[in-house]
Formats: sequence, structure tokens, C-alpha cells
Amino acid sequence: MSESLHTVTTMPTARQAGCPFDPPKELVEAREHGPISRFPFPDGHQGWLITGYELVRSVLADPRFSSRRELMRHHPLVDYGDIEVPPAPPGEFLLMDEPQHSRYRKPLVGKFTVRRMRLLTERVEQVTAEHLDAMEKAGPSADLVTAFAKPIPAIVICELLGVPDADRGFFQENIDKFLGGEVSDEELMAAYIATQQYLAELVAAKRANPTDDVLSDLLDSDLTDEELQGMALILLSAGFDTTANMLALGTFALLQNPDQLAALRAEPALTDPAVEELLRYLSVAKQFFRVALEDIELGGHTITAGTTVILSLHTANRDPERFPDPHALNVHRQDGGHLAFSHGIHQCLGQQLARVEMRVALPALLNRFPTLRLAVPAEEIALRPESADIYGVKSLPVTWDA
Repeated sequence: MSESLHTVTTMPTARQAGCPFDPPKELVEAREHGPISRFPFPDGHQGWLITGYELVRSVLADPRFSSRRELMRHHPLVDYGDIEVPPAPPGEFLLMDEPQHSRYRKPLVGKFTVRRMRLLTERVEQVTAEHLDAMEKAGPSADLVTAFAKPIPAIVICELLGVPDADRGFFQENIDKFLGGEVSDEELMAAYIATQQYLAELVAAKRANPTDDVLSDLLDSDLTDEELQGMALILLSAGFDTTANMLALGTFALLQNPDQLAALRAEPALTDPAVEELLRYLSVAKQFFRVALEDIELGGHTITAGTTVILSLHTANRDPERFPDPHALNVHRQDGGHLAFSHGIHQCLGQQLARVEMRVALPALLNRFPTLRLAVPAEEIALRPESADIYGVKSLPVTWDA
């Protein structure tokens, strides 16, 4: 093994002052040393950190690297000692390999096709307009997170799954707790258990009285109620939290890049490439973990069986060998292929839904409020901690000319 192999000794937990959209400096520097680094976990496990685009993409597509939760016993920030991690609960397919993964994902694929998601455009437009109307009426200032970014994807995914309107706030609050990275372990577990209990009741209610929604559509399959409950949790979490943070953080990024904002406003045809560029530039799902199932040669090094690998998506999407001038937000960029939705068998099932919501909501917001701007200095915007599963802003105070 090379003597000059770079080692990242601790996982960085803060971004550079004044650079809220860039990955932590230490991770960018690691990639500059090469696409693969050593990473000693707090419990003593000697793992790897992959920061280069091509290697991250290859690991995501390689079945020799496992997603199984019970194999990933190493946390990049905490030493949990000898605690045994159980397998993922039934239905939570993001933390499973084949063939269990396909058993759960396959029945859902037809529910989230490009065509089907485009048919949702009219409903997304309606929900977006309603929230912009409410903002305008209550304005000329708002917290864009609570007034716009969170409710739009929450309404859409809850409607898709058949969650009653009255229960939507419950989901927003609890999903924030177990994905936001800012509550105690006890509060996180309480939120998770409360959500699981509710979903068990929701599945039972659908069994008794099916309605026109994705969850009811799955009742004719051989999936058990417990499996449906786990699948619903994955869909609700992924369908709400990632898009909510993309809408808020994406608006913040555009407001901080007025030339790109002006270009997007002037050329509606830039909407699609702008959405893809924001997904690449922000990479709110920052990292994934995999475990080698056998000895694997990667980037000139041997990843031994049982070793945990951290895949840094936000540095991969800023790799200059893949994206020219990668740290610049460029809504004219045409070279797609970003990894914001992952890659391989675990590529995000709801990516087309997220795209529809962003393509509708962002231009609608910017066109409704031509003078939209931050209501506080940019350095005062409250950001989610790096320990959160999904990066974003906690609040985004904005204002505009009435």
C-alpha cells in the first residue's frame, strides 16, 4: 500500500464560514490528495473515505458492497462500542441488499415513473400557488422553510400515500426530529416509535377501507402489514425531507448568486438544467455507507472484507475531473450525471417526484416575488448541522417589496 495514502482522522462537522453550500474544507482537501483516503472510525475500525466521482459511482453500482444495516457497525462521529446492530426492520429497503431489496422496491417502481410524476404537475402547481398566495397575503416577509419549502412536499407525499391532511403536521415534526440531527437520542427514538405506531394504524385503516393512494394499491400484494409500514416510513421520509431542504437551500443558493438567479428568471427554458445543477451543487444527501462483502481492489488499494466505506456524495459532485469549475453554481451547465440521487439499485425511487416539485415550485416562487431577498445577513441563516442525515437550512427569513 502506498506510503503517501492520505488519512482523514476525524469526520468534519462544520462548513467554512461564508461558504454554506460547499462541502467541509477537510473533505475537499482529501479529494485533492486523491479519490480515496484512509478513515479511522472512533471505535478503532480502519475504514475508507471515498471522495472522487468515479470511485463513488463505481461503489454504488457494485453488488460486492453491501447496504445491510447490521453490517455497518461503525459511526464516523461516535464510538458505540460492541453494540450489536440488528437488521433493518421489514420494508425499510434502503438498508438491504438483493433479493430482499427488490421484493420491496419492485412493487413501487410503477408508482413513481416519469410519466406518472408528470401527471402530478397540476396538483403540485395548485399546492404551490396556494402557499404563495398565503405568503403574499401575510407578507412582505416570511420564513420560507415553514411557509413554502416544507408544506409543499409534505402535502404531495402524504396525499400519494393516503395520509389524512390532519396528520401531516405530525409527520413534519417527527421526521424533522429523526433526520434533523439536533435532538437527543431519546427524542429521536421517541419520534421514530411514534411514527411507526401511527403507520401501523394507517396500514390497518387502509386494510379496512382502501382509498385511492399508493399504500392502498399495495394491499393486493403479498406484503405484510409490517412490511407496508416500513415501506411507508421510507417513502414519507425521503419524499418529504430531501425535497423540503432542496427547495429552501436552493432558494438560498440562488439568492446568493444573483447572476444565476437573473438568468433563470430571464430564460424559463433553463428551469430543468437549473434544477439538475442545484441538485449537484448542494447534494443535500451528503454521504452513504457501504461494507465490503469480500476483498475488493479499488483505486489501487485493497478494501478488505468487512470494511466500512464512507461515500462522500457532495465531494464527488464537486470533483473537477468530472465537472468543470465544480464549485461554481452554473444554471447553464449541461453535463449531467450527478450523484445527488445516488446510483445503482438504490438510486432514489422518488427522484422524478422531487424534480417535478422543484421545477414547479422554484420558478413559481421567483416569478411571484421578483424582489425576493434575504431578510437577514447571509451569515445569520441557521443551517442544519453536518451531523444531520440531510443538509439544509433550519429557517430562511426572506422579504420582498409589497
